[in-house]
Amino acid sequence: MCYIVAKDRNKQGCYALKSRIGKDLAKYTRELNKAISKDGIQIIVISRPTAYGEYAPYVFVESEEKFKKLVLEMQKTEAKKAL
Repeated sequence: MCYIVAKDRNKQGCYALKSRIGKDLAKYTRELNKAISKDGIQIIVISRPTAYGEYAPYVFVESEEKFKKLVLEMQKTEAKKAL
């Protein structure tokens, strides 16, 4: 078991999605990274949230679709800041 974490480097907190290590996870994270610019958003995979306090507070998301939607909204917010 692991967690995919999306973090805006300029803000406190993150979104997290419980997942399983494997090819599907690798494909999903690759797709997310292609969908965003890497300037302000970080996508990582961690073993357990309690071990990574620097990303707290965690907002846990229940589905891949919801997680992707939230990450893309983070991207839009980051793009607006750059203008």
